[in-house]
Amino acid sequence: MRGRGTGGADVTGHGGHADHTGAVAPVLLLLAVAVAYLIAARATTWKGWRSALFVTGLALVAAAVTGPVAARAAADFRGHMVQHLLIGMLAPLGLVMGAPITLLLRTLPRVWARRLGALLRHRAVHAVANPVTALALSVGGLFVLYCTPLAAHEGLHGWVNVHFLLSGCLFAWVIAGPDPAPRRPPVVTRLVVLGVAIAGHSVLSQLMYAGIGVDLPVPEEQRRGAAEIMYYGGDLAELLLALALVAGWRPRRTERRPARGIVAGHHA
Repeated sequence: MRGRGTGGADVTGHGGHADHTGAVAPVLLLLAVAVAYLIAARATTWKGWRSALFVTGLALVAAAVTGPVAARAAADFRGHMVQHLLIGMLAPLGLVMGAPITLLLRTLPRVWARRLGALLRHRAVHAVANPVTALALSVGGLFVLYCTPLAAHEGLHGWVNVHFLLSGCLFAWVIAGPDPAPRRPPVVTRLVVLGVAIAGHSVLSQLMYAGIGVDLPVPEEQRRGAAEIMYYGGDLAELLLALALVAGWRPRRTERRPARGIVAGHHA
């Protein structure tokens, strides 16, 4: 992302003009993932609302990297923040609640399903699939991006979006995802971590609004507008995540017996 002091609007490293040619490959990839998911869902007993949520998540990512949202993000920091909200918070919720790992475990050949189950039990996954780690990558990454000169580096816009998406999916998965996760802590612990995330977003958005501690060479109007989008949009996304966590609380409490299948806690 690149800024121009107080007079310009070029804040996202696209030279003020949206280049949609680079979005063709991501959109084709998203379409391929959607088709593969729906084919797998038809091959087994699967809840239609999970398919709808997953496809909605993919559609939100596609909307964020193409069309009006991408064009606005290329010229206005407020558009960048809308893009972040879609890619990093709302889309991950739909993707995670679509339970793609559970669908894979149900439809893959047994040998591959067992390998996936073994991967989920690997030490590296245990380290990453931890609410504190997910919090550091998601909210901590925002502080690093907006409070350092990193935001002004050209050529990082695509990688920033990838980070937003992956860290958002990781956070949603470990907090409220229906897919199996290694050593998932109690609901109360996850609610506390979610509360810290909400507080982190609130603090960062208020610092951004006041222009304190952030390194964003963009017009004040855009900076304050983006801060408001982060504040209110982030609250909405985190409220939806909290609702997803609470909604899944009762089944997790009652299902105490270890699964005899490939991965414990495997359910759809």
